[in-house]
Amino acid sequence: MKLAIIQVTPFVQNCTLMICEESGTAAVFDPGGDLNRIEETLAKTGARLEKVFLTHGHLDHCGQAGEFAHRHGVPLEGPHAADKFWIDQLPTQGKNYGFPPLELFMPDRWLEDGDTVQFGNITLEVIHTPGHTPGHVVFFHREQQLAIVGDVIFQGSIGRTDFPRGNHQELLDSITGKLWPLGDEVAFVPGHGPMSTFGQERQTNAYVADAVLKQG
Repeated sequence: MKLAIIQVTPFVQNCTLMICEESGTAAVFDPGGDLNRIEETLAKTGARLEKVFLTHGHLDHCGQAGEFAHRHGVPLEGPHAADKFWIDQLPTQGKNYGFPPLELFMPDRWLEDGDTVQFGNITLEVIHTPGHTPGHVVFFHREQQLAIVGDVIFQGSIGRTDFPRGNHQELLDSITGKLWPLGDEVAFVPGHGPMSTFGQERQTNAYVADAVLKQG
């Protein structure tokens, strides 16, 4: 497996390109915008795009996902259906934030906790992690101990919960109850900022470090 992280949109969102070297195929996670930049990176790898995956329905993560999947004729999977209300608002949200016109789309598959998704010879586990948004999901590759976590957790921080249908306690429960049990060695690609590991965040994260939560 190879990874490329492409920063897109004015929100500097981490769009992730994951390549299955055995099959020469690729998946893109959260192509929120700047599609030409994503296309250029994909072309350099020589891999064939097979799937598009979404962690959640915020416009910087999924704003141009429908257009990107349609352009390549590939399925778009995720997030959980609880984020449909966010996706339905994309055209309006795009105007409000100065994005180029955003096309309304419907995923080919909504995802549930415990599902798996595949491309090439790679299988990823789907973990429903509400809190930042109600339909947020995380993608976990158990063999490589790698997670694509969207905006659930960042290096040193966690996702905002002041948006509609966000819930701070749900987010904490998602992190401590669903992500921490995966193991301290798990490396993760967040929706913004640098990669980290769950173990590092359990030691140093200002919001969810073990010591911080014990104090609370």
